[in-house]
Amino acid sequence: MGIFERFRQRRALQRYSNWKEYGGYRASFTSFGSDLYASELVRSCIRPLAEFTSKARATSSDPRIAAVLTRRPNLYMNGPEFLKKVRTYYELRNNCLILIDRDDRGRAVGFYPVPYAELEGLEYNGHLFIRFTFRGDRDPLIVAWDDLAVLRKDYNQSDIVGDDNTVLIRKLQLLTTLNEGLSNAVKATANLRGILKSTKSMLSDEDRKNQRDSFVSDYMNLENEGGIASLDATQEFTPIEMKPAMANAEQIKEFREDVYRFFGVNDKIVMSSMSSDEIEAFYEMRIEPFLVDLSEELTSKVFSQRQQSFDNRIIYEANKLQFASITKKADVYSKVVLYGGMTINEWRLGCNLPPVEWGDDPIIRLDAAQQPAAGQNQDENTEGSDENADQE
Repeated sequence: MGIFERFRQRRALQRYSNWKEYGGYRASFTSFGSDLYASELVRSCIRPLAEFTSKARATSSDPRIAAVLTRRPNLYMNGPEFLKKVRTYYELRNNCLILIDRDDRGRAVGFYPVPYAELEGLEYNGHLFIRFTFRGDRDPLIVAWDDLAVLRKDYNQSDIVGDDNTVLIRKLQLLTTLNEGLSNAVKATANLRGILKSTKSMLSDEDRKNQRDSFVSDYMNLENEGGIASLDATQEFTPIEMKPAMANAEQIKEFREDVYRFFGVNDKIVMSSMSSDEIEAFYEMRIEPFLVDLSEELTSKVFSQRQQSFDNRIIYEANKLQFASITKKADVYSKVVLYGGMTINEWRLGCNLPPVEWGDDPIIRLDAAQQPAAGQNQDENTEGSDENADQE
């Protein structure tokens, strides 16, 4: 039995109606992700986003939840794989819906990104439900909105999900056409093409065919390494020069840049040749906002309002130091750790090193001892003045 079969058995709605959004927008959506993922260019754009995101670690006031998200969010994935999957769905579909599995006490015990083909909003007893359908599976899955953590990009028309990526599909189709034109041009110019003319009059169709096939067999093949054809006085070959029109390299590059801009990456990010400053900018623009959104959504769906009032939260955090070069990490160590700005274990975590037993105590250099507060200095000076006055 698949994992979603348990949810199908748990939730069976007998009477429902279509959920109507504000403005009369009908909540019914089709996924375009499978078409996009067939493009190697799209994969090269999404891969660094998913890999950088997977470096984040989940922390929570509930250690059990933190352990689940970090080690094994569901039956199929570990923590980093879960983040890669969520980010990939998010970029491909502009949406990612995470099904929260709960035990009999209502506690979250698993998190499953839903690989839906279509989804539709349903209303039942005044509450919102989502009906998922899957490719190759006729049985739908209906899940309460409160059991779904929903991440959205290009959040515009619908209240439930973000807009689709049809605009990108048109760009990719045009780029595919250009690539196919280049491929066909190479094939066309790679073969000898021309007209074989015979001076013999009134040849039958069969004789002309035999003459042509013989010429092709003898000279127009890979075994003719010299590239020379020999003809007698009864034959004349006139070559046809093929110059197919095709897009130049600059045009194709511009189309690729359009796809890069759509995903917020560039050639340096794809080829992993960024500088430290570029990595920090990439983190702040493309990684950190996603982690904040994921943290807030999981917090609101895993913990009740009362639990949140007691500061129960889920936070995905990725230390910027993880993305820096070893030179930058050493510079941070010399300037921050030695002045008590971070502990040894915090620095080691940024370097992907295990913690040490004594690494949680901050280090403060002797020339950077804490100074008393201004108010405290004034009180001490006042006390000293009073004592001097008494002695006098």
